[in-house]
Amino acid sequence: MILDDFMIVWSQRATVAEGFLNTMELVVFASVLSLLLGALVTPMLMSRRTAVVRLATAYVDAMRCVPFLLFVYLIYFGLPSLGLRLSSWWSGALALVLYNAAYMAELLRGAWQKLPDSMIEAGLAYGFTGFTLLRRIVLPPVILRAVPMIGNQLIQILKDSAFLTVIAVSELTHELTSIQSTYFIPFASFLTAVLLYWGICVLIEGAVTLLNRLAEERKS
Repeated sequence: MILDDFMIVWSQRATVAEGFLNTMELVVFASVLSLLLGALVTPMLMSRRTAVVRLATAYVDAMRCVPFLLFVYLIYFGLPSLGLRLSSWWSGALALVLYNAAYMAELLRGAWQKLPDSMIEAGLAYGFTGFTLLRRIVLPPVILRAVPMIGNQLIQILKDSAFLTVIAVSELTHELTSIQSTYFIPFASFLTAVLLYWGICVLIEGAVTLLNRLAEERKS
């Protein structure tokens, strides 16, 4: 009986594959942009200007305190009230980026605080200032130090993407829930989803381990 249920899931492999690919697209898109946005917010958190720090801190605290599901609803259902209507995919992607960029900024800030002052002073002595100093001297070692934490956040982005089923984004959870609703095979459907999410996590962990090894070799 259970085997028959898994055979039904297999017969719907095209639908599952579509959901899997959509999830991967969301995760890659949100991971890259949230890291870039987080890297831009981090200098604001480290700024000597009180107003700038307060603004960046308010953004980070807001994202950390608001449930992600509620934030998705706010973007998808709330923005049209302001005249901005986005598709479900872009609403979900925007929610993932804005929400996780705050976490990226906070973990990068923690790595930045561990940088020796002499590194920045040396950069200034060589004439690097402003964005050039940030891009060439500060961010590379900060990101390398934060690789394990960034990996954890990428996995969180993956898990957050499952919530996007509530706004009908055709990601993995949505497609397998649809199969379950059609054929009434909850165990086979949801176990398949769990195994596929686990597989993506293994890929992320493998990539993070490789990057962390390269970072350690660079330090030595």
